[in-house]
Amino acid sequence: MSEYGTVGGVPVGDEDIEAMVANAEAGFPDVTMSRTHPGRPSMGDGPARTVAVRLDPELDAALRTRQRVSGQTTSQLIRDALSAYLAA
Repeated sequence: MSEYGTVGGVPVGDEDIEAMVANAEAGFPDVTMSRTHPGRPSMGDGPARTVAVRLDPELDAALRTRQRVSGQTTSQLIRDALSAYLAA
């Protein structure tokens, strides 16, 4: 009986391990790797800048309450509020 196995319970023997090692050392020549998740969507034409702000406890609590009610992320709520303020 093999000491190793796959998640599905298939035994993995020494020959299997040697073949896996050889494949890895060869750089996985038969495998094409690609990102299935390209990351966060862009927010405009260029890279977005991160801006840190400090919130007093009352403002933070109000923001968290609005976030729970709306289902939006905190970042999206802040961006929407800032956009509305700057457009006024």
